[in-house]
Amino acid sequence: MKELPDQQSTTSLVEGLGAIIMAAGLGKRMKSDLAKVLHNVAGRPMIHYVVDLAERLAAHGIAVVVGHQADAVRKVLESRPVPARGPRLTVVEQREQLGTGHAVLQARPVFQGRGKQPASHYLILNGDTPLLTEGTLRMLLDTHRTKGATVTLLSALLDDPTGYGRIVRASPESDNRSGGASEGIVERIVEDKDASPAERRIHEVNVGTYVVDGAFLFEALDRVKPLNAQGEFYLTDIVGIAADRGLSIAVATLRDSAEGLGINSRVQLAEAELEIQNRTRLRWMEEGVTIIAPSSTWIDATVAIGRDTILYPNVALEGATSIGRHCVIRANTRITDCQVGDHVEVMDHCVLRDSTMEDETSIGPFTHLRPGVVVRRKAKVGNFVEMKKTELGEGSKANHLSYLGDAVIGKNVNIGAGTITCNYDGQKKHRTVIGDHVFIGSDTQLVAPVKVGTGSLIAAGTTVTRDVPPDALAIGRAEQINKADWAARRRAMSEPERHAASGAGQAGAGPSPTSRPMPLASKGVKMSKRGKK
Repeated sequence: MKELPDQQSTTSLVEGLGAIIMAAGLGKRMKSDLAKVLHNVAGRPMIHYVVDLAERLAAHGIAVVVGHQADAVRKVLESRPVPARGPRLTVVEQREQLGTGHAVLQARPVFQGRGKQPASHYLILNGDTPLLTEGTLRMLLDTHRTKGATVTLLSALLDDPTGYGRIVRASPESDNRSGGASEGIVERIVEDKDASPAERRIHEVNVGTYVVDGAFLFEALDRVKPLNAQGEFYLTDIVGIAADRGLSIAVATLRDSAEGLGINSRVQLAEAELEIQNRTRLRWMEEGVTIIAPSSTWIDATVAIGRDTILYPNVALEGATSIGRHCVIRANTRITDCQVGDHVEVMDHCVLRDSTMEDETSIGPFTHLRPGVVVRRKAKVGNFVEMKKTELGEGSKANHLSYLGDAVIGKNVNIGAGTITCNYDGQKKHRTVIGDHVFIGSDTQLVAPVKVGTGSLIAAGTTVTRDVPPDALAIGRAEQINKADWAARRRAMSEPERHAASGAGQAGAGPSPTSRPMPLASKGVKMSKRGKK
């Protein structure tokens, strides 16, 4: 897969920095059977975004604390591509949900113990904050270093701080009670449910991202008591412990408060999706991709797009899709987990999944490619064609109204309109193999397993049930019979005569509204011996 532009980080890992990611929460407000951190944002589980950031920063290793649906979260983490070089990632479990402070304590064995060198400082992140950027975290680390702080908090100023922990500073008259950020000394963080009416009027909130001195973190957490409305061990209590000891507490404030969004509900999930989509579209336009109607174009964070490609309105690019250079993807098309070469045109209203389209191919409109399709160079798949586990050879064409499944089709083959590979016998799937330079006439059925030799021709309307030798003509249809003046005589009949004629061929049965108006056996028309078969 091509690398996204912002994944090409030129900055280095921070020596001595360990990262702890909290991903154990239930996420009750999501009202979901799926753990909160496993919900997708722009095609990726939100926990992946946070782990990616930690891998770019924490030279001393990463601990991810899981709890609710621990096995599922662990599996998603282990399925990530492992960077060639980078910090080790360890998953630890919080078996009881006793609060954020208790969660961070579960990471202690990863960094401390026999033969282990403790981290000099720790970056603590939440697994539900996918909008944080590397630049913001480096700013937080710089603040921690330049201020010589024991604890450094990431804060945001919100018009509506409901639901967030408030940063309480020393001066009761400080600006953070009326919407601004104060330079007063931080005393503590109070959670929304534990805040007094005066504290709830504070607009400076805790984002839940910290840098903490390595010698202080776990020692302070051992002193935390569950003296709050929830009966939990709050990580935020270490701020009050530091303040009581006269230790330095620093605050770095987000320039864009949206970065600090923690996803706790479906509404916030949608907000995060929109923000990631906006970032992704902007990134690709800056890389030379034309997006005609950005607000209607959806691009997963895992997608790669080449320069001078044009995306028309209502295009969705999903999963591990890679689009080459100078491509045109027209309106109302969905492409998932596909590899698309250079100079490819995908017409309107196509659904393409887990398939490969080589250079200079043409797809659509109204084409459905199911998994396992390979469209070779300069081949064309046209209107209302469905393909599955099929290779269409270089320069070959399937232009209209066909189903091609479990087939290998050679070079420069013409697939006529209405062609079907009959690949399923009710129990097993079977393969159709068509050689190079074959002409398949319209309305052909290829009953697999069957092979059509190179250079052969299949007449229109043929049902192919046996192998066709190279350069042969295959015809498999009933002989046409023309009855002179038959239609004229029928038109000359009165309605009662036509009704009686219709009943004459029913072997004594009465008239039927569904019987054919004039069967060949009626009114003295003699059937040929071939017709009687």
